[in-house]
Amino acid sequence: MKPAPFVYHDPRTVEEACVILATHENARVLAGGQSLMPLLNFRAVTPDHLVDLNRIEALSYLHVQGDVLEIGAMKRQRGLERCGEIGQHCPLLHEALAHVGHVQTRNRGTIGGSLCHLDASAELVNITALLGGRLHAVSRRGRRDIAFADFATGYLTTSLAPDELLAGVSLPLPPARHGHAFVEFARRRGDFAIIACSAWLTLDDRGDIADAALALSGLGHAPVRPTEIEQALRGQKPIAETFKAAAAAAGALEADGDPFVSAAYRKHLARILSYRALEQAAARACAGAAA
Repeated sequence: MKPAPFVYHDPRTVEEACVILATHENARVLAGGQSLMPLLNFRAVTPDHLVDLNRIEALSYLHVQGDVLEIGAMKRQRGLERCGEIGQHCPLLHEALAHVGHVQTRNRGTIGGSLCHLDASAELVNITALLGGRLHAVSRRGRRDIAFADFATGYLTTSLAPDELLAGVSLPLPPARHGHAFVEFARRRGDFAIIACSAWLTLDDRGDIADAALALSGLGHAPVRPTEIEQALRGQKPIAETFKAAAAAAGALEADGDPFVSAAYRKHLARILSYRALEQAAARACAGAAA
C-alpha cells in the first residue's frame, strides 16, 4: 500500500516547524521514519500534513552538562551508539542501543522518534524511564518540560499537544562508580522485546546496596519503575537471596496479555530478567569498588 495524500513541509528551523504545526490541523512530524513510514504505508495514520525535521540541525545536539546528559530529539541512534562521550558517561545507554532494531534502522532512527512513538518495550523509552528523564516540548507557545511519568499517557500515546514537537531529552546520569545492566528477551534479535529490564545500583563503604533503580518494559503501555522494589533493595547485601526477593516482587507486578504473549509469561520473564539485571549490575558495582 501507499500513503494517503499529504502536503510535505521541509522546515529548516525549530521556529518554522512550530509555526507549521500551529497553523495546520492533522499534521504529523517525521523524524527517522522507522516507525512512521510503515504506518503511513498501511494507512494506519493519514495526516494531511507531514513536517520533516531532518534538516533542523538545532535538534541534533549532544553534550554533558554537569551530571545530566542532554540529547537533541533528532540525534541518530547510531550516532549515540558510536559516541565515546556516552560510553564514558552513560555506558548503560550504549548497552541498550545494541538491542535497538538493526544497524540499518539505527542509522536513520532517532532518540526523539523512539520516545514519541512510545512502543511499550522500546529500549530508549526504558532507559529514559530508568534515569528519570525530562522531555522538552516546544511550540509557538513556548517550551514545556515534561517528566517521563507524565509523558506516557497510553499505548503509543504521549502527552504532546498537536502543536508541539519534541526538541530533546535530559537524562540524569547515574552516580559515579555505579553498576549497570540492560537485558531483554525477544523471539529474534532485532525484534521488539517481549520484556526488557534495566538497572543500576551503587554500593556503600560496607559493600551494601546504597541506592538502586529498576525499569521494566513490556508489562503495560509504558515502562514500570517499581519504587517499592528499589526501596527494599537499599541497605541489603548484593547477594543472590536479595535479588531473588526483588525478582519475585517484579514477577508479581501487574501485566497485560495479548493474543501472542500471555500476562503470566510476561510476569515470568519479568522475574527472570530482573534477577539477571540486578545480578549483573551488582557484579559491575563490586568490580568498580575493587578497582
